[in-house]
Amino acid sequence: MHDVLAALHLLGGHLLVAHLIGAAATVHLTTSRALLIALAGLGAGIVNGVAGGGTLISFPVLLALGYPALTANVTNTVGIWPGYLGGVAGFREEIGDQRATVRVLAPAAATGAVVGAVLLLTTSPADFQRVAPWLILLASALFAVQPLLRRLLADVGHDHPTRRLLLFGGTFVASVYGGYFGAAMGVMFMAILGLALPDTLSRTGGLRTILSVLVNGIAAVAFMIGASLAWAAVGLLAVGSLIGGWIGARLARHLPAPVFRVVVIAIGLATALKLLVG
Repeated sequence: MHDVLAALHLLGGHLLVAHLIGAAATVHLTTSRALLIALAGLGAGIVNGVAGGGTLISFPVLLALGYPALTANVTNTVGIWPGYLGGVAGFREEIGDQRATVRVLAPAAATGAVVGAVLLLTTSPADFQRVAPWLILLASALFAVQPLLRRLLADVGHDHPTRRLLLFGGTFVASVYGGYFGAAMGVMFMAILGLALPDTLSRTGGLRTILSVLVNGIAAVAFMIGASLAWAAVGLLAVGSLIGGWIGARLARHLPAPVFRVVVIAIGLATALKLLVG
């Protein structure tokens, strides 16, 4: 991993994108704007704790405050990482006996995270601006159709090769996506793990949280090495998301999933529309 990070540092040092991110317009943080970012982190942490998709709350707030899309993405990735730790604390009972599953899936998740982070560091801000809304639409659509997909796979045995391919291949793809963008990564994990593993929603949420910690953490380290961040916003998001992650995980057992599904999808569509219309 040290060699990988060293390579990312060398890569980031020679890429124009790192310069462009660092040279992006500075956003003046008033008290009200700082409070808004902290609340966005809190909301992102809660939604991530419940079902994933919290980036669809915090990322649009950074955009609305004037951060360029690429700057907002890397800042958001680093800022909301503590929220996943809060989620782990909230899901500790569901996570406790899933260590073997985590060990099996960790290599695919870590590899995907590195690939996604490198892809982002080699993407120009203009290219990212073009692809971001479509990534959000993809994540929102996957979240929307998860119940249908689960019913379609109901008759497929849990030890069937199709489910194993979905589990490992899906974990890798979701991790690439998470390392690259992160918006609704948890949503993708919930969809994939929920389809591939015979488990309850709460236990799937716990496993998803652990994988998200790994993927988001690797991407965050890569971005701290290879890109310039809006550090004030990172700190505000971190505080809010840490608290929100714990709250969301505790709420996951009680709040109706359909309500959160509708809210996350609506936010995703609104974000994609904002990016598409500039």
